[in-house]
Amino acid sequence: MNHFFNILRYAKPYKRFAVGHIISNMLFALFGTLSFVALKPMLDVIFKQTKAPVLAKPEYAGISKLVSFLEDYLSYQMNQFTGGDNSKALIFVVCLIILMFLLKNIFGYLANYFLVFLRNGVIRDLRNAVYKKTMELPLSYFSETRKGDIMARVTNDVSMLEYSFLPVLELVVREPLTIIFTIVVMFYLSAKLTFFVFIFIPVTGIIISRIGKSLKRKSDRVQKEQGVILSNLEETLTGLRIIKGFSGEDKFYEKFQESTTRFYHFANKLLNRQNLASPASEFLGICVIAILLWYGGNLVLNSSGGPSALDGSKFLVYMGLAYNILTPAKAISRGLYNIKQGSAAAERIQEIIDTENPLLDRVNAIEKDGFNSKIVFDNISFKYAEEYVLKDFSLTIPKGKTVALVGQSGSGKSTIANLITRFYDVNEGQILIDGLDIRDLTTKSLRKQLGIVTQDAILFNESIKNNLKLGKDNASDEEIIDALKVANAWEFVKDLPLGIDTNIGDSGNKLSGGQKQRISIARAVLKSPPIMILDEATSALDTESERLVQIALENMMKNRTSIVIAHRLSTIQNADEIVVLQKGKIVEKGTHDELIIKKGIYKRLVDMQSFS
Repeated sequence: MNHFFNILRYAKPYKRFAVGHIISNMLFALFGTLSFVALKPMLDVIFKQTKAPVLAKPEYAGISKLVSFLEDYLSYQMNQFTGGDNSKALIFVVCLIILMFLLKNIFGYLANYFLVFLRNGVIRDLRNAVYKKTMELPLSYFSETRKGDIMARVTNDVSMLEYSFLPVLELVVREPLTIIFTIVVMFYLSAKLTFFVFIFIPVTGIIISRIGKSLKRKSDRVQKEQGVILSNLEETLTGLRIIKGFSGEDKFYEKFQESTTRFYHFANKLLNRQNLASPASEFLGICVIAILLWYGGNLVLNSSGGPSALDGSKFLVYMGLAYNILTPAKAISRGLYNIKQGSAAAERIQEIIDTENPLLDRVNAIEKDGFNSKIVFDNISFKYAEEYVLKDFSLTIPKGKTVALVGQSGSGKSTIANLITRFYDVNEGQILIDGLDIRDLTTKSLRKQLGIVTQDAILFNESIKNNLKLGKDNASDEEIIDALKVANAWEFVKDLPLGIDTNIGDSGNKLSGGQKQRISIARAVLKSPPIMILDEATSALDTESERLVQIALENMMKNRTSIVIAHRLSTIQNADEIVVLQKGKIVEKGTHDELIIKKGIYKRLVDMQSFS
């Protein structure tokens, strides 16, 4: 139930709809009960059991005599309308019943009307909260969690709450009040018969609760398997070219089929258990009604005719009320099943929302505006798991200089880019910008100083203009075109059907690799940050594309501080300083010519790539 109340917190902004929903449900329950009570005068007229009419308008004498007052007032109004004519009395009672049912259904509609805004508002805010938290979580979280599972939580699990938890809001007021009002009237009609009913209610409750006991566990398995299905689908769509290239369709289909088969079995067990709830509760209810018919029938047959005797009209109204309890009782039992089923979804959603973010801004974090002097890596050490990737690493990069990081794969080059952008925090030491520890800066202001171009040009299914405006939302078309020119991309963009408004498809798939990379560089140029980080920006390109991209990079790095992580050493020969890494430590440092003269690791790497 804790998860249920956590979800209800999102209903606070919609409390006016909640109030309208509650009031409408109260009136729905009241008129629903009165619609059955109104049957008694009609039955009295039909069975000719009417008492002497009340001729004088009755006076209200307190809550203890409320029922007698309402009976006398109804009798008085009926007498005023009919003048003692039973035919007119019957018309009066029929109109009263129609009015009661009309009011009941009007307030039933209003309750659902308010619930629509309440439920959809909660779902929207909850989905937004999960998405926002997903965006805030560090990259380390996603390296340990399936993307498909996160997608399942944002989509399927939230939808599960919409159809399991949130309909329970309707049951919190309407169904309990319907039962309470009905039982009050039943007590008035026959206390003895009502006490008899209460003997069977705990028995039916225990049986129903046993049926739904395992729903949460079964629902959890279904939702986890949905995450696996989405993960398989996401991996397939991402790697479709490789799957086809290696003729791996059958293998992936078999893997997907195994997952959907597990989902099939889990879902069958869950739904069959869920489907058992309604017929079981209805059958048990009818059993109670049957016992009431036997016991109440005997009370009618043996009635002595006293003021508290159970006559035929009272008994028929009583049976109608008893059956009227079945609908809300079934709804409550179904709601309890839904809570158990939705509890697994709520737990999975809450798990994301409650996940601690170790990279949150510190209290009173500094808003940094601009870059003035230097970047310092001060004796830093870092590890992703058990083994250190960087150990006692120190490096100073003055403003306006280009520093290249080279070395074999796994030497820690890309880790440095991840640390300065604060995708991860160092385990030891500190990274300083203008003498300030980057952990003391707001993450937003830190990243405003940085521009990133990665090996994989990550573009979005948008126009070229909107892809570039990610770094500067208020950029004009002229600024966008200037950035494209600097990135050596305007030459092909100007020939596209819609120019900068051309949509480039999912992940930019309508463009070639070199074109995508140049758009990625233009995006960084438009942002115009003082510090540029280039993570193997040309390693995946052919020679011609590499030449064009290299020109674009050189244009971009003018008058900027740059950290270049290089795989192709030809691209960094003009760097102010080249730092050679091996197993997370600096083994050589200097300009290209100085390192060639040393004839060390860098010279060997250059020779391997056939450069002189």
